[in-house]
Amino acid sequence: MIKISKNNIIDIGESLTRAGMLDIEPLAIYSSEEIPDGAVPMCSIDMCVVKGILVAAIDEKTPALYIGKDTLKGCCPGAMSYLGFIKPIKYIKYFVSTGHEKFRGGEGEYLKAGPEYVEEHVEAIGEIKQLGKYLVIQRCKDIKEDVDVKSVLCFGKGEQIRNLSSLIHFRTKNPFNAINMPFGPACATLVTYPAGMAENAPKETAFVGPVDPTVNIFFPEDYLALGIPLNMAVKMHRDLNDSFVVKRPEFAYPETREKIR
Repeated sequence: MIKISKNNIIDIGESLTRAGMLDIEPLAIYSSEEIPDGAVPMCSIDMCVVKGILVAAIDEKTPALYIGKDTLKGCCPGAMSYLGFIKPIKYIKYFVSTGHEKFRGGEGEYLKAGPEYVEEHVEAIGEIKQLGKYLVIQRCKDIKEDVDVKSVLCFGKGEQIRNLSSLIHFRTKNPFNAINMPFGPACATLVTYPAGMAENAPKETAFVGPVDPTVNIFFPEDYLALGIPLNMAVKMHRDLNDSFVVKRPEFAYPETREKIR
């Protein structure tokens, strides 16, 4: 376990907020062997982990959220598996694709062309390992002790995510590998992949999404999420003052804009 100081993660959150001019607080994703003071079970907010995460980012009154094997009651089965607590349920490959008569009355989400595509998707991800005893999600600015942060999660509109993505590229040499928009449930894009929980998820890569339309009912239509591994977030924090955000702010956030008709 490698802990980052509370001051550093607060500073990183402030830098990302400044770089993206974010109006939603960045979140830290970290592992813990103990439940943080005042934290509440993630699925006490909603059975959908992503909805709970979004509430935690938007609502200042929402405390830190945690999830562990002893707090899975009421959670979405997909989240349980993509956060490493259980193996995928038998019929999930049909539910995500074209349905099966023995599962939920044959209901299917039609996100994949057939169950074989889901099987290959799961195989490509590899083993998913849970983060310690508890996975905790908390606003960066609210962290009060040194914690084992794995990634930082930002929510923003198109321009905000564009600028954060450009800051990621400030020191990249390969233009193609630093940012990825992967398939998977929203919780995987926001947490599993950037936090390094999936065996085959690319390292040194940030993840944009979600591309999961099942969250569209509550996820703001003009927002995206950007999950950033901690080491990348550290570099963004260090590079902020040397980058276009500070040196050429008229590019990042122009005061006047051309209208395309």
